Amino acid sequence: MTRATRYDLVVAGAGIAGAVVAERAASRHGWRVLVIEHREHVGGNAADCIDEHGILVHRHGPHVFHTNSSAIREYLSGFTEWKPYRHRVEASLDASLVPVPVNFNSIDLLFSPPRARQLQRLLVSTYGEGAEVPILLLRNSTEPIVRRFANKVYEEIFLPYTVKQWGLLPEELDPSVTARVPVRLNRDDSYFTDAFEAIPSTGYSAMIEKILDHPKIDVALGVDFHSPGGLPSGTLALYTGQIDRYFDYKHGPLPYRTLSFQFQYQAGGLVQAAPTVTYPSHPSCTRSCEYRQLTGQDAAGTSRSFEFPGPHAPGETVPYYPIPTKASRAQYQLYAAEAKRARNVVFCGRLGRFQYLNMDQAVGQAMKTAETICMGSR
Repeated sequence: MTRATRYDLVVAGAGIAGAVVAERAASRHGWRVLVIEHREHVGGNAADCIDEHGILVHRHGPHVFHTNSSAIREYLSGFTEWKPYRHRVEASLDASLVPVPVNFNSIDLLFSPPRARQLQRLLVSTYGEGAEVPILLLRNSTEPIVRRFANKVYEEIFLPYTVKQWGLLPEELDPSVTARVPVRLNRDDSYFTDAFEAIPSTGYSAMIEKILDHPKIDVALGVDFHSPGGLPSGTLALYTGQIDRYFDYKHGPLPYRTLSFQFQYQAGGLVQAAPTVTYPSHPSCTRSCEYRQLTGQDAAGTSRSFEFPGPHAPGETVPYYPIPTKASRAQYQLYAAEAKRARNVVFCGRLGRFQYLNMDQAVGQAMKTAETICMGSR
């Protein structure tokens, strides 16, 4: 990058959303693009690296790519080969492990055989085999056995995990969050049900590096978009950071949750029964991930990460999850109105649009945003 270079677009953030917008603008429209990233690596919160023990780990917690969109899958396949994968999660309850989302296998572990069969038959007759039913809906069932089951799952798994993860009761969150982990009326232990699910064979960072590897794209690492000279005057910008920070918290800080991580290495074979284990009853830890189970890597030991969520402090911690509530959405609309009035800047991504997005949704949004920008309309 040189300051003498004229750029058609400056992208703030080298995560997957920013990388996709940059690549689409450069390859499809011939734009000259500068990507600015305040970290010393690309990939955003999906970044991975080889740890000191030679194991590929995800720096910011496990990321699993899954989608029903063939267009998004085909697009990313131009930058990576894939390792087929089906993610599994189990909740640790009283020294036993229960598959999550809760399904018929979970019910078999939580109840006696006669009660489990009775409950399964009743659930299927009411909601249909294979249905995915939000736990809050089941708690309002007119059937006493269903309510008892739903309350047990809610109180032992759903409630304590949600309070730790979000700092709120499930009822206080937008229903889109609580519906992400429903009760599943079959025996499918897969965490996701999308048609395509895989891990980039050489990692997310390598995939995003290839997305950005274009002769019309320059990448500047360790550069803060907000620092003096971060944005050349008059240049169109794509901003993937916090929209509230961009407007100097004019309408107050939007609420986010942050995460801290503890990484642990252990010699020998795999130690977890599932790639991810959640800990509803632990006072502060939400989950652990064993990365060799995600990547399929062969190694002499195993590396895990343990996650500890907490409130985000602007300027002090990393924002991971926008907290979607009625109040926060109303507050975000104030910033969205500012964004519409702003000149030469477009917002995109989980932080830029204050949305809880899966990776494929972030890619799809970025692809559409790039076309909107480059076709000259917003």
